[in-house]
Amino acid sequence: MKSQTARCLILACGNKLRSDDGVGLWLAHWAEERFAAESGVRVLSSQQWTPELAQDISQAESVVFIDCAVDATAGSVRVMAVEPGGETAGLATHHLDASQLLSLSKELYGAIPRTSLLLTVGAGSVELREGFSEVVHLALPEARAELERAVARVLPDFTG
Repeated sequence: MKSQTARCLILACGNKLRSDDGVGLWLAHWAEERFAAESGVRVLSSQQWTPELAQDISQAESVVFIDCAVDATAGSVRVMAVEPGGETAGLATHHLDASQLLSLSKELYGAIPRTSLLLTVGAGSVELREGFSEVVHLALPEARAELERAVARVLPDFTG
């Protein structure tokens, strides 16, 4: 297992039993294999982002969050900067978004990564079933390429 500190922390969430919602987990699995030789990259994935991840975030130089987006065009792939934001007061253990996790990291540990990106893939379906919709399946090569570019952006010495 890699150390707790990462130059690039990849945090993915999703539910592979809810069709396209599992795309984050799929990309995390791919990233574990793709970046296995990169000692500065650490990949974590779970069904939802919880407050406990704030410590890992606070120790990372950069973070790339990965999730599906139900509010985006199905199959669209987006990478955008994410900043701390959202309410953290009274948090329960329920799902947090990327900006809330950054805020929590800053609030609890006094630190956030210098670069924070969010990679999303627009969901075509979140029905109770395994496997991706056709449009998300077709978007996987673009999502992998965008994830590689995001890692190269935050790790200038990444050789690809």
